[in-house]
Amino acid sequence: MDLKPDWVVGFVDGEGCFYVGVNRNRTMKTGYQVLPEFRIVQHERDIQVLYALRKFFGCGVVRRNHDDRYELRIRKRSCLKKVVEFFEKHPLKTKKNVDFKKFRRIILMMERGEHLTKEGLIKILEIAMEINTGNHERLRRVLEEIRGLDEDTVHPHSERMG
Repeated sequence: MDLKPDWVVGFVDGEGCFYVGVNRNRTMKTGYQVLPEFRIVQHERDIQVLYALRKFFGCGVVRRNHDDRYELRIRKRSCLKKVVEFFEKHPLKTKKNVDFKKFRRIILMMERGEHLTKEGLIKILEIAMEINTGNHERLRRVLEEIRGLDEDTVHPHSERMG
């Protein structure tokens, strides 16, 4: 299956998802880990499209999502950078482009290490809440937890930086 950029843009406009999760992780400077991902879910009868997209982007994992659904999931930062570069060159046409721009902003903040500070993490969560409306309540609770941390709670000398 040979994919063309315009086809990929249209398909992702309809089926793609830019998502940013945040999990507790004591090894991180802030005690939380930011987990951006790009994903596309399809019925198992269309799994070949996911493999073609994985080949197109040159990375990602195709795995069972649930029941008869499979997903292409891209999490590695180096791979997310490829996705970002593609959609910068070939913009999405729907509201999803607004989500993409917010997602790209978070990726750029992470490249600058802003996710390793309380202030940066708060800003990332605020942006993520605008993208992940289905996960809004969980992100809001995490945001409240982080805002409640005093500076002594943040681990400034954590060995893990990413």
